[in-house]
Amino acid sequence: MAAEGWGWRHGGRRAWALRDLDLVVEPGERVLLLGASGAGKSTLLHALAGVLGVEEAGEETGRLTLDGQSPRGARGRAGLVLQDPDSQVILARVGDDVAFGCENLGVPREEIWRRVPEALDAVGLALPLDHPTERLSGGQQQRLALAGVLAMRPGLLLLDEPTANLDPEGVREVVDAVGRVLERTGATLVVVEHRVSTWLPLVDRVVVVGPGGVVADGSPEDVLRREGARLAAGGIWVPGHPPAVPVRTGSAASTEALLTASGLSIGRGTSVVRDGLDLVLPAGSSVALTGPNGAGKSTLALTLAGLLPPLAGQVGAEPSLAAGRGSSPHRWRSRELVERVGVVFQEPEHQFLTSTVRAELEVGLRATGRYDDAGRDRVDALLERLRLTALGRANPFTLSGGEKRRLSVATALATSPPLLVLDEPTFGQDALTWAELVRLLAELLAEGRTILSVTHDQAYVAALADLELVLAPGSPFASRSPR
Repeated sequence: MAAEGWGWRHGGRRAWALRDLDLVVEPGERVLLLGASGAGKSTLLHALAGVLGVEEAGEETGRLTLDGQSPRGARGRAGLVLQDPDSQVILARVGDDVAFGCENLGVPREEIWRRVPEALDAVGLALPLDHPTERLSGGQQQRLALAGVLAMRPGLLLLDEPTANLDPEGVREVVDAVGRVLERTGATLVVVEHRVSTWLPLVDRVVVVGPGGVVADGSPEDVLRREGARLAAGGIWVPGHPPAVPVRTGSAASTEALLTASGLSIGRGTSVVRDGLDLVLPAGSSVALTGPNGAGKSTLALTLAGLLPPLAGQVGAEPSLAAGRGSSPHRWRSRELVERVGVVFQEPEHQFLTSTVRAELEVGLRATGRYDDAGRDRVDALLERLRLTALGRANPFTLSGGEKRRLSVATALATSPPLLVLDEPTFGQDALTWAELVRLLAELLAEGRTILSVTHDQAYVAALADLELVLAPGSPFASRSPR
């Protein structure tokens, strides 16, 4: 692939995602693409995959080629795994979903069904071919998306933070699977990742980009040795350069409960995911819910937040949270819920409702009749704090993955609810925006808010959690204090 003075600006945005990019990647190279959140990394990957959009979607400058031609005309040569794996699940059964890309490329049927189980095995997804895709966790969806790409045997493998929502074992499986595929096929790799250490064993080149083009380029050892401190200062997660975080010397949690669950069975529809769950969320505490993918963490979080009904047992809001509206959150009206519980979904796009970033932050305030001068000031403060001010008029769906995540967190904070339920709140963040998020949440805890976080991010757990609850399949909660 080659870029000559290439740039792209999304329609409706003043700033260029990337501009004046000059870059050549030779066949068989393994490139780790780094840059701050919003630097244009995902935009470049989408362009190389030929899916950036038609001319009406934005403005393009310069020249970008794959095998000497426009990526839009190089059908099947590049395979892309997106930041949001849910958006790549197309068909109802696992086997059919993996086969879909091959069918579009016209691969013979016998060859397709030889590749499908090989691809599933390569990503460690040991499921029957007729397993329903709707029953996959976010991490399992990530591996399914990767399997679908691997089955197409692309010459260029494009990975956009493919391990961001995976547990540590899942991360190892995906990295190992990609390594095996590269050894077997000799494909070229371009992987975007904020956490440098994840892919260092596999890559032979590091390229750092910013809005003005390439910032650094070379072997991993040379780039990190020469530029490590500067890259860390710019937000890159460089080994040996941890971000500065607030030190919480004590917990503001009280002995009073804010929310409880007893004999709780959870699931979606009538299918039970877990049962017999008991827990207490102390007021003013930060509780991290961890565990392997598929254990039911997101389903539990949505049930505690009142967005899914318990299948058995009960979730009980104490009077300090219920404020006279009954003890069952799932029975509260939408307006009552948004005043009491702020929720961040695992997939940010699932909670966007409007056409601009600023309007997104106004939704809850308008619904609760609180969009006055103080409400406008709060919107301004959140935009500034989470580095979204310049994007106030942008469409939420045109943001980078990290920007979407910060916006989803901001929407949960806008109405100042006493309880926050956050599903992977640090997904897609560079080191600077990660630290700012942690700092903001620490301030809310000091004010007496309660936070329940579903996360695989152990740095986040160590910085913020008073209690870690580990949810593993087939066993009750294991609890431990991370600090």
